[in-house]
Amino acid sequence: MKRTVSAGTARTDKLASVLLQYPTASLFAGLDVLDEAAAATPKHSAAAFAQFLAWLRSTSSDQVADHYVQTFDLRRRCALYLTYFRYGDTRNRGMAMLAFKTAYRAAGFVPSSEELPDYLPLVLDFASMEPSGQELLTRHRGDLELLRRALDQRESPYAAVIEAVAVQLPGLGRREVAQVTKAWRDGPPKEDVGLEPFAPPEYMQGGRR
Repeated sequence: MKRTVSAGTARTDKLASVLLQYPTASLFAGLDVLDEAAAATPKHSAAAFAQFLAWLRSTSSDQVADHYVQTFDLRRRCALYLTYFRYGDTRNRGMAMLAFKTAYRAAGFVPSSEELPDYLPLVLDFASMEPSGQELLTRHRGDLELLRRALDQRESPYAAVIEAVAVQLPGLGRREVAQVTKAWRDGPPKEDVGLEPFAPPEYMQGGRR
């Protein structure tokens, strides 16, 4: 019997995937639809989504866009790439991303070539459809926690979106807590040999697609 993703989890991951992408005009035009989608997610996720969507409604689109760029594109600790915080621009990160590519291929999923395979909105979209995507999120539960902490430290409303996803996953084990503590203290490692930048070139140049 083929495994499936539960409806509540699928809705949570799909909505988070949408909300963690660059805020376009269509996002603001569809706020009523997003409110309905959030209300259909499990209780704790719904509360976190509602908090974030309330911020979207009370903030101008230009301010949201500026906050997004300042947060995700210009801060290393807030990068939306699941392997970046622990591995930075190192050879080890290239090996870590192979797991994402392998999972996509095995499921017949063809991701956008414009993004690296560990780009969180991409992983969430995959996880909303495939149990192997859920396994990827669970395996990188510590990395989600590092991102949530970084966003919370910056008092970013986007921390609520990460919380909505994390609450659906298993809690951190003792070993993972130790790894998170060390990674949080040290920050992403630096080594610019053997791997492309942690974000697409246009991000590094301060631009947007």
